[in-house]
Amino acid sequence: MTATVAMAPPRPPATGRAVLRLHRTALIVWGVLVVAAALTFLWAYGPGADSAAAAWRESCPAQDRTCHWDTTLNDYYRAVKLAEWAIYWTPLLVAAWAGAALVGRELEDGTARLAWTQGVTPVRWLAAKLTVPAALLTVGTTVLVLLHRMVFTANEFPLSWGWYEDGPFTANGTVGIAQPLLALAVGALAGLVLRRALPALAAALAVTALTQTATGMLTPRLWPYETAAGTLDDYTTPENALWGGQGALTSTGERIPDPCAATAPSASPTTT
Repeated sequence: MTATVAMAPPRPPATGRAVLRLHRTALIVWGVLVVAAALTFLWAYGPGADSAAAAWRESCPAQDRTCHWDTTLNDYYRAVKLAEWAIYWTPLLVAAWAGAALVGRELEDGTARLAWTQGVTPVRWLAAKLTVPAALLTVGTTVLVLLHRMVFTANEFPLSWGWYEDGPFTANGTVGIAQPLLALAVGALAGLVLRRALPALAAALAVTALTQTATGMLTPRLWPYETAAGTLDDYTTPENALWGGQGALTSTGERIPDPCAATAPSASPTTT
């Protein structure tokens, strides 16, 4: 008499772990980038801010915008901008990596088809390829955006750190989180369509760069503008406002181009 033993179904491959192991170099680079930028923001919020504030009070006692920056203020500004650039330029790095290494190279070399014969369907393979880096990108960029916003709202310097500039605007809100995810999708799509690493890298970089440029150009035109008016004697531009245009009002209320723009632009009514 023979007995049959029921065999358990084979355990599906751990696709997420495989993605981490296969792209561990990119994981290490991303981790180092996030940690370095986060430490820079923490320094800029704490001891760096204390030193910069002391230098600011010494160099600019009257809050004069024409005052001379010393080495402490310049170093503080460079450190913050460098960490900010890590957020702003991350989408291009993600697009290049996703197009070339994440998808394009595996389709070109045939390793993707090999994985599909090992119990991993193409849909599951692609889902793992996108889900794992998307989760890591979301966590990392969220931490950096929150730290950048903390530094930005706590300190009054550097002076040219306008909220409406491309760098601060991206690093201060959801744009800094959404753009790397968009770049990941663009890179993966380029790899799937072109199925070659280098063409996918070039296409993903081009589309992502074009998207960032278009976003920077169109975003200011989506904001509602307010008109601030005053006399030529006492009118001043509102603090930290984006300059949208200037003009003058006649005695009848008609709006005309500013007649004093060549000589006294700051004393004329403006739209901000």
